[in-house]
Amino acid sequence: QVQLVESGGGLVQAGGSLRLSCAASTSITRNGMGWYRQAPGKRREFVAAFTGGGSTNYLDSVKGRFTISRDNARKTLYLQMDSLKPEDTGIYYCNTFPATVFSWGQGTQVTVSS
Repeated sequence: QVQLVESGGGLVQAGGSLRLSCAASTSITRNGMGWYRQAPGKRREFVAAFTGGGSTNYLDSVKGRFTISRDNARKTLYLQMDSLKPEDTGIYYCNTFPATVFSWGQGTQVTVSS
């Protein structure tokens, strides 16, 4: 079973930055891979992803602030988050994109204070 381990979250003030990591137990280039988040009381939503062809997609509200990257050799996906806003608060997960095929990891909590 594929394992996904997210890390790098924390508490940050608005305007701050965080870099999230997602370590996978399998190749991250075989499928599209992306980041998702779930805010309190809301459904999980897409944030950013590499498509299967290698291009990137972003949620409109994070464009220009978040950058997705990856280290294929380390099987690790990253999300650089700058200019964070309180509405970015949530638990961040990684999974395949656009269909989420793997079991969800535990996620990493991001809290942005105003």
